[in-house]
Amino acid sequence: MDIKQIKSLVKLVESSAINELEVSEEGFQIRITKSTAPDPAAVPSAPQTQPVHPPSAPPATFQTSVQEAKVEPAAGAESYNVVEICAPMVGTFYRAPSPDAEPYIEVGAAIHPGKILCIIEAMKLMNEIEAEISGKIVKILVENAQPVEYNQPIFLVEKA
Repeated sequence: MDIKQIKSLVKLVESSAINELEVSEEGFQIRITKSTAPDPAAVPSAPQTQPVHPPSAPPATFQTSVQEAKVEPAAGAESYNVVEICAPMVGTFYRAPSPDAEPYIEVGAAIHPGKILCIIEAMKLMNEIEAEISGKIVKILVENAQPVEYNQPIFLVEKA
């Protein structure tokens, strides 16, 4: 990301009703926040990147997209009935509701529509990602607290 793109993002935040914008692109992460200081002479500071930690606010709920996976079955597997569950947004992937809590699901777990699979944090909002299909988790494709892109595969599921 070059300085022109960063300047255009700063102008976008300044001219809109949003107070904060976070962008992740190829290992680069930037967060731009509007100043809430009442001093009109305050000079906006340079954008800063910060590590993201899940807050304790109640998460929003999003539906995921399900796509047929182009995956060969693992050695000894009997089914080509495997689909990808993809991230519905850009954000940070979390397997559990808090750092000390048990993950929502593990490999081999049975899932059904409405079952919470993970959380994706986007702009400090915690979004619960729910299953849209029934099946069994074959593989978790993303590590905890890693950034994900829109439509990036995050789980492989063998459909029931």
